[in-house]
Order: sequence, then structure tokens, then C-alpha cells
Amino acid sequence: MERRHLWPFLPESEVDLRGVVALLCGSAAAAVLVLRWVGQRRIQEKMEQARRTRDLSLERMEKVARRFKQQNPGIQAGHILSLPLVELAEKLKEGSLSPESVLYTYIDQALEVTREVNCVTDFMQSCEEQLREVQRQKERGLLYGVPVSIKDHIGCKGHVSTGGLVQFLGRVEEEDSVIVQVLKRQGAIPFVKTNVPQSMINYDCSNLIFGQTVNPLNHKKSPGGSSGGEGALIAGGGSVLGFGTDVAGSIRLPSSFCGLCGLKPTNNRLSIHGLASPIAGMKSVTGMVGPMARDVDSLALCMRALLCEDMFRLDPTVPPVPFNEEVYSSSAPLRIGYYDGDGYFQPSPSMRRAVWETKKLLQEAGHTLIPFTPPRIDYAVDELFTKGLFSDGAANLLDKFKGDIVDPNLKSQINCYRLPILVKKILALILKPVVSHLYVYPLRTLIAMGDAQASTGWEGSHRWRRKTLYPDTSFLLSASLGPRSSKVLPRS
Repeated sequence: MERRHLWPFLPESEVDLRGVVALLCGSAAAAVLVLRWVGQRRIQEKMEQARRTRDLSLERMEKVARRFKQQNPGIQAGHILSLPLVELAEKLKEGSLSPESVLYTYIDQALEVTREVNCVTDFMQSCEEQLREVQRQKERGLLYGVPVSIKDHIGCKGHVSTGGLVQFLGRVEEEDSVIVQVLKRQGAIPFVKTNVPQSMINYDCSNLIFGQTVNPLNHKKSPGGSSGGEGALIAGGGSVLGFGTDVAGSIRLPSSFCGLCGLKPTNNRLSIHGLASPIAGMKSVTGMVGPMARDVDSLALCMRALLCEDMFRLDPTVPPVPFNEEVYSSSAPLRIGYYDGDGYFQPSPSMRRAVWETKKLLQEAGHTLIPFTPPRIDYAVDELFTKGLFSDGAANLLDKFKGDIVDPNLKSQINCYRLPILVKKILALILKPVVSHLYVYPLRTLIAMGDAQASTGWEGSHRWRRKTLYPDTSFLLSASLGPRSSKVLPRS
């Protein structure tokens, strides 16, 4: 079409390019905001669906517990719940207690506890099938008929291992993790999964999917993390034996916070095959699955059951070393190292007192206590541990937060990880003279290392470990953190 034909439709004055640019920029910004809103809305919908699924599972718990109580009105629930694990297992094995009565009693109690502290994320209705399977077993395992609770990210067939992350919500496990398979072969009955902090890199127990878990001993306090749901459930009486995982205290701290006993076994002592993890490929800093219970004898019984041929066959990478009953039962005097502070973290006065009271009791029992000072503790925590944990500059962890909303309890932590490397270096340099090393060193160490540096850190960890382990001591007695930390943010 010729220009003269278009002329009537053209503006009489020149087009204002600045206005056009502003309009385009505004439209682009609006589009970005709309897309962001749509993305956030999809995330919210996934979380709401997960909560609805959880609520339905709790309704099923209530239904099966009510049905059993109606059919068996004479069950002495209080007596069953009061039994230590060792005594409970004996009564189940000899037949003076039925697996049905124990399972449904704990289902009912777990429901009551989670209504109070918000610790259960899923009910495994397959536990009823496992109950029937246990009763068909010709040989009764060491955990015959014992209900057990499982931390959220330990794989259970047909259930989701979320890790508190939206990214993992759609991943239904196709098979049980090795630890769950062995538990079932020993007669145990997994019946619930429990809450964790988002990404599990936190000592609280909160995520935006299932909310905040609180301490059953004091609802204004945290149960600890990352196995906080387990700690809260067991301390509240809703489970007699639970399983968590531990990299840097995730079993031991909830146990301390909730007044329980917990064990992080030596690396590779038990199989970790089938566990969802927010950080893959860690070698110098490794996690381990382990038991949590009310007393030490319960942990020992659990380890006796797990260190069996099934464990070694299902995961050939686990050394085939059974539980050493002779060492555990021996009454020979031991040489025990002890310290009430490591020079890095400040323990509470009550924790120091606990160390000294325990030291006194051990000495009265005939053991020799030797003062111990952890060597080069700043180097161990900052250079070996933190750099080992975040040798990729936290890139692997941050990838798990794509398409997710960060829990307010974690925002400052995640924002620190997201800072550019240069900014981290500058901030660490500026803040070093005026701020505690607890805040500066994370900035300095959250810088991606190359393969050579990572290898050096791995070797350094082994050298430090050799220096730390006294050749003439059996174990170390040390302080732990107590439940001083409150919930960071209230939950509606």
C-alpha cells in the first residue's frame, strides 16, 4: 500500500520514543510479576494439596484407632505405653501382648501427640498389611510387633519423602529404603513418618508444607532438628522407637532437646540407600541413619536387630560386622576422655553440670576419666566441616529451592548462601574485626572450592580425626546444646 494511502492513519506529530520504551518496560515488568504470581500460586497449591493429603491420613489414623478400641474395649493402653522397648519386645515375642494391641495403641497415642505438637506428616496404612505379614513370619525377629516411626526423608514404598521441599512432593517412593526393609524383616512395623525442617539443614523443625513442630515438654521451645518430628513424637509418648538421620547433630540435638537417647552410628555402619538428600556427593562430611528412643538399652536392642545378614546382603557396601555383644556387656573399667566445652560453641551451665555429674558417676563405677581438649577446633569447624559441607558454594542445596518458597526461619541462612562469592569475601573481611567468628566464617567458607581443594579438605579431615582419637581411650564424654532455642516464628 502506498504511503499516501496510509497517511490519514499516521499521527500528526512524531512518536514519543520515551513513552513507547516506558510502556514496553512497564508491560515486561507486569508480565514478570504475573508469571511470578502464577508460579507462587502453583507452589501454594502443591503445599495445600500436601496438607490435605496429610489431614486425610490423620483421619485414617483416627478411624482405625477408634475401630480397634470399639472392638477391644478392655485394652490397657496406659500399661502398653509405659513399657520400655526391651520389655515390650519381650512381651510381644513371648505372646503376652499381641502386635495388634501394641500397634493400634501407638497409632492412637501418635494421633494425640501430633494434635498437640504437629509432628506426624503421614500415616502408613500399609502398617496393617505389615501387621498381618509379621504374624505370618515363622521366625520372630528381635523387633517382632514393635511399631516404629520414620523420619520424613527415609524412603518408604508408596509414600513421599519431602525433606520439607516442594520439589520433592511429587516423588512417590517405589521401594522401601534398605533400613526399612531390614526393620520389617526383624518384625518391626513402620506406621508414621515425621516432620523435618525445610531442606533439613537447620536445627529447628519447621517447613511451609507441614508447619512448625514444637517441643512436647515446652510448647514455646523447638524440639530441635533436623529429626525434630521424631524427637517430639517419642518424647510425647507416640512412638517407642524412631529413626532419624544425622550429619551434624540431627539425631543428637533433638534427643538432647526432648530428653531422649539417640545414636549416630559410625559412617557406613548402617545403610543409607533409599534416603532423599538435599545435598548430594558429600564425602568429607557424611550423614548416617540412626535410632532414637527413651533409653540406651533400646538403642542397643535396635542395633542388635539391624546389624544382621539382611543388612549386609541388601547393601554390600556396609561392612559385615555384627553387634559386638561381648564389648557391650563387658564390665571392665574403661578410660574415657571428657570435656565440658570445645572452645567454639558455648554450652549452657546445665549442660556443663551434666558432664561433671556424669563424670562423677563414671568414676564411682570404677572408670578412669581423662581431660581432653579438641585440637584446632576453629580449623576443624570452619575449614574441614563447613567447607566440606558446602564445597560447591551451596549450589547443590540452592538448586533444591528452585520453584519453592523459603521458610522464614531459613531466609537469612539461604540469602547468605545466595550472595555472590566476591560479596561474601568483602563482607567477611569487613565484619571480621567487629562480629563473632560464628557469623563471619560461614561467609568465608561458603565459597566454592575446586576438586583439588576439596580433596585436600577430605585428607585434612582424616588427619584431624587421627589426632582427635586418643589411642588409649574408649570414648569421649562431652556437652551438647540444650533446648534454649525458641520457635523463631509463630505458626498460625
